[in-house]
Amino acid sequence: MAKETPFNAVTRKMLDSWLQTSAQKPAAAAIIYRDILDLLSMKMRLTVFSINSDNPLDWHMKAIRHSGFTSRILNINKIFADCYVGEFKDQSYMRDAVIPRLQQVLETQQPAMELVKTRLLGVNLGYDRILIPQRNAGRPEWIISSSYAQFLLSSPQHRETLDVADEAIIQLLIEGATAKEIAVTLEISHRTVEHRLERMKERYGARNTVHLVAMLIATHLDRTHVDRTQVGDRGR
Repeated sequence: MAKETPFNAVTRKMLDSWLQTSAQKPAAAAIIYRDILDLLSMKMRLTVFSINSDNPLDWHMKAIRHSGFTSRILNINKIFADCYVGEFKDQSYMRDAVIPRLQQVLETQQPAMELVKTRLLGVNLGYDRILIPQRNAGRPEWIISSSYAQFLLSSPQHRETLDVADEAIIQLLIEGATAKEIAVTLEISHRTVEHRLERMKERYGARNTVHLVAMLIATHLDRTHVDRTQVGDRGR
């Protein structure tokens, strides 16, 4: 049996508390999350959206517990400071990744859990998220959002086209191969592999090999995001 993850433990306890509330006697959001605050790890955030209007832009988001997740790419806690949805700095992110899901949960009045892959201020990010609405005979007055950070990747400032050899090296690098192992697999010299990696780092502005791989993964995510957008546009 797979071991329960910290985030799964948090969501399970909140769902248990949610099931014990009644739509006829709507509970405060704190009733749902009060017993899990000590279980939140540094990569988890807990936010409550106050539903005080028909317009999502008027909904207020308040951080109950900030994330301890640190990055030189984005200051997540500063970006997600308490504010109204309409005041959030990146409205594209709200329109794409937040508002539609909040509206869905509001309509169904059922919790929803998913892996979110999106963009925030031009940076690719991914996180697990659970949304829990107030049980209410009328319209829920709040929605709890708890998230667990998975990745935060910045794209290179300059787009570069890789040749077949570079693509092969990067693929093996992502799979965990060392430069020596890559050289053996591709039947080229170790020096050639090192030379190509150094050249790619210079072209992308990467500080080291790990940074280079992260940039290349972010580039792939950018392409995937663009492809999905284009498909969506054609479908309208």
